[in-house]
Order: sequence, then C-alpha cells, then structure tokens
Amino acid sequence: MNITGAQLRLYAVTDRTWAADEEALFRQIEAAIDGGASIVQLREKHLEEAAFLAEAERFTALCRRRGAVSIINDRVDIALKSGADGVHIGQEDLAAGDARRILGPGKIIGVSAHSVEEALRAQAAGADYLGVGAAFATGTKADAKPITRETIRAITAAVDIPVVAIGGITRENILELKNCGLDGAAVVSALFAQVDVRAAAAELRRLCDKIAEED
Repeated sequence: MNITGAQLRLYAVTDRTWAADEEALFRQIEAAIDGGASIVQLREKHLEEAAFLAEAERFTALCRRRGAVSIINDRVDIALKSGADGVHIGQEDLAAGDARRILGPGKIIGVSAHSVEEALRAQAAGADYLGVGAAFATGTKADAKPITRETIRAITAAVDIPVVAIGGITRENILELKNCGLDGAAVVSALFAQVDVRAAAAELRRLCDKIAEED
C-alpha cells in the first residue's frame, strides 16, 4: 500500500469549469492544498497530449512543493511521464493490474468502484485505494448513479485498502457519510466552484475528519 487513509482525508478533483484559464486553475489548486486538501487529482478530458503533459508536470511540481499527493486522472502514460505520485482509473479504463505493471510498485493506483465485487477485484489487482460512488446525485458526471450507504459500508468492510466517497458531496450533505467506514471524501464543485477555495477546503477538511471518526 502506497497511501494511508489520512493522506486521503480531503481529496480535491480539479475541474476547469470554474477557472478562467490555466493560471486561475493553479491558483485554485494552491488554495485547496493550503486549506487542507491532502491529495489532488488533475482531471483533463479535452487537452491534447502535449498540453496535458506540460500541465501535469507543473501540477506535480506544485503538489510536491506544497506537500500534497499528486494524482492524474485516467492517463497512466501522463502519470508516468510527469512523475506524478499516481493515477486514478475507472472501471472502463486500463485495468489496475496493467497500470501497476506500467507504473511499478512505488506509484499510487486508485480505482473507482461501485460494488463489493469491483472493490475486491481492484484490490486484488493492486489498487492502493478506492473511490466509491456516486455518493449522491452529481452534475459532474451525468452517468454516475448513486449507490446506497449499505453498499458503501459493505465495500469498506470488505477491503483492506483505504476508501473515499465521491460524487455530489457538499458541505451540506457530507456528514451523511459518517459511520460508513470511509477514510475521506473526494470533492469537485464543493471546492472549485466556491469563491473562496481555501476557506471551502478548510471547512471540508474539518468535516472530512468527522466522517472518518469512528463512533
């Protein structure tokens, strides 16, 4: 295992929707880390490879300076070339075992899971952590169907690796995820759509600490 539950407490996932340009995006990332995001995933669905790689290298350097874990969404090749700490892949992307062979034993591999079966398969293939959801209905990923609290609890009970919830999580609903066995939460608009990203991160980090507590 290359990552701890504590490192996953507040997991920021970028989205250019609320950034005017790349400089604004990087200011947001800095603010999120300064506010308490311990891990950041760079998600770019529409950049060409050269532009994505250049951005990923800058992103990785920023996270390293600020003491945050750097994760690249989907693109194992970009994660490898940029020197990022790891990659996050979905069920439709490159298999976790293949990602591990490419990246080697020292890199972090996160996998999306929606059921106990998917979670166990990802763990067996070498995943370091799971992102489970959608926790709530979300506009970020229209095809993401919410899963039940019972399913989340079943997943966290079934695996030995850290688990974060993702999908539609806001400061208003995050505490509904308490007592699910989660190590943290991954958020997008709850951070990057806010006017004060740093303040939003600080509040969300406080709430993430609460959901990771055991009663």
